Amino acid sequence: MKLSKYISAFALGALVLSSCSNYLDIDPENKVPETQVDYTNLDDMYAPVSGVYAKVRTGGMHWVIWPLSIVRDDDMWSGRTDDQQLLVDFGNFNYDNAFWGLNEMWNQYYGIIKVANSALESLDQYAANARSESDLKNYRSYCGEVRILRSYAYYRLMQAFGDITILRTTTQSDLTRSIKSAVEQYVLDDLQYAIDNCPKVRPNEMEHIGAVTAYTAELLAAKIHLNRGEYSQVEQLTDDIINSQRFQLYDDFYQLFKIPGKLCNESLFEVQCTDFGQSSGDVVDADQWFVFQGPGSLGGWNFVRFYPEFQQWAALRGETVRSTTTFMQGDTTTPSGDYVGGSKTEFFDGKNYTPTNQLTPGRSKYGENNNIRVFRYADVLLMNAEAKVRQGKNGDAPFNQVRTRAQMPTLTSVTVDQIIDERRMELAGEWGERYNDLVRTGMAAHILGSKWNQKKTYYPIPLDQLNNVPALKQDPINE
Repeated sequence: MKLSKYISAFALGALVLSSCSNYLDIDPENKVPETQVDYTNLDDMYAPVSGVYAKVRTGGMHWVIWPLSIVRDDDMWSGRTDDQQLLVDFGNFNYDNAFWGLNEMWNQYYGIIKVANSALESLDQYAANARSESDLKNYRSYCGEVRILRSYAYYRLMQAFGDITILRTTTQSDLTRSIKSAVEQYVLDDLQYAIDNCPKVRPNEMEHIGAVTAYTAELLAAKIHLNRGEYSQVEQLTDDIINSQRFQLYDDFYQLFKIPGKLCNESLFEVQCTDFGQSSGDVVDADQWFVFQGPGSLGGWNFVRFYPEFQQWAALRGETVRSTTTFMQGDTTTPSGDYVGGSKTEFFDGKNYTPTNQLTPGRSKYGENNNIRVFRYADVLLMNAEAKVRQGKNGDAPFNQVRTRAQMPTLTSVTVDQIIDERRMELAGEWGERYNDLVRTGMAAHILGSKWNQKKTYYPIPLDQLNNVPALKQDPINE
């Protein structure tokens, strides 16, 4: 891919850097005055799509969203008690809806949705000037990409808040929430459009390299069906991804999350960052997303740790490959030669560690030039295994692919409990997957203890939103 094309894929980033200050402020942040856009120039049709990717990177990867996404399971906590104490409290299910970070999460994800809605309107105006079926095919494909990114934002909002508002247009005034199942159906319809219209290739095979594809849509749809207990749909969707034979587990689990693993054949969605291989100058990054969770000894903010009990659980399982990657232990030296400060009872998140010797010479910011992994093929394999077992079928084959890469012994006649444990290890620290698994399987009350109850499943609506948008106080509707 030529550098000029790579840069153009992020060209609208500067238009979407500001945070949405109010949920009611529904004018999209990347709205370009119509007099400045020539919708007859179809060479620029991808520009509004790029704007949505930029918003996912700059807003959806705001650093505070990450701990709010992962602190509620039995494996991770926010890592510090001297700063942002509310993140510790949230991990113990003591929610404060006045916390600024909760409002930031709400605003940033809705910011993605608003930018996506605006992009779809812009794409419609380009389509009105289409001159060939090829132009219209591109239009439909680009609309599919936008709908996947919009679906991603809705999915994260549902994970956090449950019943939420569906923003169907850029001019919508009724902000009443919809029940979660209605939002899921809205998202599934968007994803079906993408499945029907986006290329069935890997992200690293796309014309705009790293863009989401029909297979990304199938993975996200499978995750929604898995949460709903609709296992035949999960099997069908994940079978299609597996049977495409386009995806493979990356051989080296340690490097998977580092520079060599960027956009590998295991990737179904990554948020892309780059320093263009230059020692100084412009970068396209996610601000402090990597930095805030890095060890202070390597230039980070010392947030986010795994509980020692989880590391011990992994050790008792005989984990080696995944433990080496996942648990970056304090007062030790990594396999890449970086010394990690702290005590040996501290375990930082090694999946978001970029070795110093992999940074571009001249660069020193923690994690710079690495991508943020969002969806991986390993998740597809484990969902497929679970869906099959829950339907009385054998899930050994996809399950053992994941085990083999981790150099763990293969198992036969695997059970749902074994698959849930495998997900715990394979997806440790990734986007709240463990907490989601505990909730959807009914295991949360037993595993998380008395501090959790069903009323604590979701975060409360941020106080600022309740004050500014009275409709949010109303009971959600079934549409």
